[in-house]
Amino acid sequence: MNSHSMSQLQSERLRNLANGNTLLKISLGLIFFTILSSAFVYAETMSVDVEGNSFDFEYIATGLTITSVEPDSGFGSLLFTIDVTDSDATLNLVLERSFLDSTFEGTDDPFIIINQFGEDLVFTETTTSQSRTLNIDLPLGTVEVDVIGTSFNNPVEEPPVEETPVEEPPVEETPVEEPPVEETPVEEPPVEETPVDDTPRTECGEGTILEDGVCVLDERCGPGTVLEDGVCVILESHTPTPTNAKGLGKELGYGVIAAFIVTGAIAIILALMSKAGKSRD
Repeated sequence: MNSHSMSQLQSERLRNLANGNTLLKISLGLIFFTILSSAFVYAETMSVDVEGNSFDFEYIATGLTITSVEPDSGFGSLLFTIDVTDSDATLNLVLERSFLDSTFEGTDDPFIIINQFGEDLVFTETTTSQSRTLNIDLPLGTVEVDVIGTSFNNPVEEPPVEETPVEEPPVEETPVEEPPVEETPVEEPPVEETPVDDTPRTECGEGTILEDGVCVLDERCGPGTVLEDGVCVILESHTPTPTNAKGLGKELGYGVIAAFIVTGAIAIILALMSKAGKSRD
């Protein structure tokens, strides 16, 4: 009896355990499905015609349906007509700058996003050099969304591509060994030195004495005297040689005779000149 009761109790426990595993598997399946459904949200593409130019933009609509889109080139805006079906509805727009942009004096300016009542809607923005992505929160009851920028069909400058410089390995230069240059010694001619007479002078002239091998004036005696044997004596004066009187008289006689001869010749010339003058008369 006891063994039968125990077997029934174990059977019930096994059935309860099997039911618990089934519930756990179902729960895990639902979680996995929810993750997959949220992960596989694909962006859709919509085309808009602006003044004859067709533009495509991507969007992701969560909890809503887009009925129509109308561009207004005068205000640079897109008017969306929507149907919100979820309280947590969001509209994610990827707007290329070449399609629609909002700028002021060359810099980015925030978009203005309002509903059908002109009320501002909450949104966040992600900006790149090529596009601007708007993530807009849409409450229940929203039927129109007006995304206002500044202009359509904008030229976009491509960012400059920075070229990574390629570093070339340094070239190792092999040093060239030059042979040593042998310098030819220049022989300078020998310099002939003039011999210096170092023989001390032992004799000096009159009025000088030898001091330290040099003749200097002897200032030990007065002028006209010299020192002889330690005593100043007077120098002997030179007596002029008398002129020969006989020779002088002979020369004087020759002069007188020459004077008479010259005078006589002059007198004869004058007489002849006088005589010649009278004969003409």
